[in-house]
Amino acid sequence: MTRTPDDAIVERADATRNRARLLEAAALLVADRGAEHVTMHEVARAAGVGKGTLFRRFGDRDGLLLALLDEAEAEFQEAYTSGPPPLGPGAAPRERLTAFGSALIDRITDDEDLGAALGRQILCERRIASDTCRAFQHHVESLLREAGTEGDHAVLAHALLAFVSFESVHHLRGERRISGARLRATWADLVRRMT
Repeated sequence: MTRTPDDAIVERADATRNRARLLEAAALLVADRGAEHVTMHEVARAAGVGKGTLFRRFGDRDGLLLALLDEAEAEFQEAYTSGPPPLGPGAAPRERLTAFGSALIDRITDDEDLGAALGRQILCERRIASDTCRAFQHHVESLLREAGTEGDHAVLAHALLAFVSFESVHHLRGERRISGARLRATWADLVRRMT
């Protein structure tokens, strides 16, 4: 059978539709039961597609959760790239950087935040390589550069973001019993010293 260009368009439309259905089903299951309790089989069944379609599209469970994380983070990304100051443009770089880290700390410590719930379930190595974390890295690097910080902006941004990683915040809040307010104050102090 010969394929026409229209067949390719139909396949792409089906793939787009399946992706949207899978992400919607996964988001509903995560919201209902928590990311740690959602399986690939349940997502495929809820979306009405075969498990093979799910694995071809996302590779594995982490791939699915990363795609869901990128979607969940879209609103936050909009806020820090084009929302009102001090998180968005219009404030001084130091103020924006302080607001960014404070917002991340608030989100990580909020058990109801979908992005945080998903991020906690994804292996650190995969999460750091995600579009979301690359966007965070780029944003912090840009603000450090705008603030006139001397040094290797990429490494300095990585050092700052390590302080507000899920692992660091979880350890500091859980094991060390450090409050969110103290974490935000320390973030502000780090930003002040660095800029």
